Amino acid sequence: MEVLRLQQQLIELTNSLFQEGFLDDQFTQLQMLQDANNPDFIQEVVTLFAEDSERILAELTKTLETEPIDFKRIDAYVHQFKGSSSSIGAQRVKAVCVDFRAYAETENREGCCQALQQIKQEFFLIKSKLEALLQLEQQILAAGGSLPVME
Repeated sequence: MEVLRLQQQLIELTNSLFQEGFLDDQFTQLQMLQDANNPDFIQEVVTLFAEDSERILAELTKTLETEPIDFKRIDAYVHQFKGSSSSIGAQRVKAVCVDFRAYAETENREGCCQALQQIKQEFFLIKSKLEALLQLEQQILAAGGSLPVME
């Protein structure tokens, strides 16, 4: 009974992440790569995404605080962040990166600062939601259940 409840929670959480635009089909593609031979695939990908993202956010913050601002460097970091966000399916983070790059191209310092705050907010939101999703998966497996197949 516990496993069924946890599986239902996982399905509802996953569906809400798609409906609210946090995730796109790329995340579904990643889920399909996880199997018995690679049971921790999603966990590993999410961990790498989080670590890489936090490093890039720190670099962006430092670069925006350094005079004169190197907008080409900012653009390169945001481009990298957009790529990693796209590869994991973090749709809302990716969307903010598009705006951020436009501000960097026009050397709009204020726009870049606002985009940095927005990107941090979206990143930490998706990170916490993905951590909740992974925790639910671990609880299901620990209870002897299997992960439901998402459609």
